[in-house]
Amino acid sequence: MSSQFDTIINRKNTNSLKYDFAVERGRDENILPLWVADMDFMVAPEIIEALEKSVKHGIYGYSESKKDYFEAIQKWFLQKHQYSLKEEWLVKTPGVVFAIAQAIRAYTKKGDYVLIQSPVYYPFRETIEVNDRKVAVNSLVLKNGHYEIDFEDFERQIVEKKTKLFLLCNPHNPVGRVWTKEELTKIGDICVRNHVLVVSDEIHCDFTFPGFAHTVFASIKKEFEQISILCTSPSKSFNLAGLQISNIFIPNEELRKQFERAVAQAGYSQVGLPGIVACKAAYTYGEEWLKQLKVYLKENLDFLREYLKKELPQITLIEPEGTYLIWLDFRALGLTKEALHTLIEEKAGLWLDEGDIFGPEGEGFERINIACPRKTLEEALKRIRTAVSSCPSL
Repeated sequence: MSSQFDTIINRKNTNSLKYDFAVERGRDENILPLWVADMDFMVAPEIIEALEKSVKHGIYGYSESKKDYFEAIQKWFLQKHQYSLKEEWLVKTPGVVFAIAQAIRAYTKKGDYVLIQSPVYYPFRETIEVNDRKVAVNSLVLKNGHYEIDFEDFERQIVEKKTKLFLLCNPHNPVGRVWTKEELTKIGDICVRNHVLVVSDEIHCDFTFPGFAHTVFASIKKEFEQISILCTSPSKSFNLAGLQISNIFIPNEELRKQFERAVAQAGYSQVGLPGIVACKAAYTYGEEWLKQLKVYLKENLDFLREYLKKELPQITLIEPEGTYLIWLDFRALGLTKEALHTLIEEKAGLWLDEGDIFGPEGEGFERINIACPRKTLEEALKRIRTAVSSCPSL
């Protein structure tokens, strides 16, 4: 199966956001993209087979999931994450960001503060601001190449700003932390004590590197379960983002009703048929594919680490505990924001995610997606090496 992941698949002219919209977004058409969080790998064959069967039926009317859909998700989370989900908790949405937006609208009002831990997945901030809420920031602290939570500041942001909603990113995108049970317990206790609801984005929960294990926030205590909006999706684990399917679990009945009302106010009802089919197939048959993929990603990470050590020692790898989105520290190059942009996009011809879009704490960093064939990753690193070596000031 590793040969499948080594295969370079031409994604041009497939309506790929990653590959087909560089010009529309102000970049060179031949730029090499390693930015957005989708993978350059063909999905598990069982998913393709399930979708082909559905497509060949030839009728694509209004669709809904049956009990076996939930049971596939339930079995996955019980076996992989030791958390037992209940069917009545489930609300399906087209995506986790959509769900976050509805949670913000359901549980806060205009002018309220919503708490994030920056640098963090940039739609968090965007979704808060576009809904006329205010952003409260608990900045993560980088110590010896490892990000930590300032718990005193976390509670201060809640108390001083009367914050009632917190967006938790676990595993954390982009810094790669897989928060420990102890860290999550501290967070949860503070939130319970201050009556704060937790929207827990756990979309990357299946991507942890050896030695690290994901903990579902809601699983730690019953009190946490009752304040949780658990956001899950097969889109990252199985490369299904284009099929628009997410599964949101809300144990608290009143919170679930408020969320469902917000979704209804958005005019949304059923998810699409392909998403239902693919999600069920992924959680039912995709385990071996994902297992092999994680081995390949670990090898990509090892390759990246060694390459930086030998060829680009000026660039520091923030060792990830989870996700396939890697946080690189370019600050030792001593470049301005504009000069770093020029180095990456113009000299190296790469499209990465610039660190400051995740918050001001990310300035001088770049996020790179290593879910690609190793030859693609090697080409990207060679381009960076050539660009760095061509700069007289470096």
